[in-house]
Amino acid sequence: MSGLDSLYQQLILEHSKARSGGDLAKLPADGTGDPATGQSHTGQSHQLNPICGDEITLRLSLGTAGDGQAVTGIHWDGDGCAISMASASILSELAPGMSPGTLRHTIDHFRELMRSRGKLEADEELLQDAAALAGVAKYPARVKCAMLAWVAAEDALRQAEASQGVSQAL
Repeated sequence: MSGLDSLYQQLILEHSKARSGGDLAKLPADGTGDPATGQSHTGQSHQLNPICGDEITLRLSLGTAGDGQAVTGIHWDGDGCAISMASASILSELAPGMSPGTLRHTIDHFRELMRSRGKLEADEELLQDAAALAGVAKYPARVKCAMLAWVAAEDALRQAEASQGVSQAL
């Protein structure tokens, strides 16, 4: 095992134990988002991997940042393997501050990386710590574990944007 592989394994283990953003159960259930962000729109998605039983409920908040919109927070609650929990933790650190378009682009790259069966190099600048999950792509049975939080974030983003359209129409 190379030094880089060892470093990536350590990063995944650390994130699976000390879960960033894994505080959804402590937040109000009404979906009002992160109280620290003020006005925001939220989306929430529950995803289940029927193959292994990993599951996650993820809430994403969108708010105004600078001259545009940005993800203001990702909070989640889940149960699953180290890969799925680390992936959710890494995503919850990576996404805040991203515009919706940048988050979609990042999710698309992560999905392409996971589907590559290890043939695609991770864009480390874009994925940051999530590049540590690139090795998962060599094990197709584990790809859904790594993708679970990302699929939930994609769905929650779509819901948050839809709720903005509804509130603007009122």
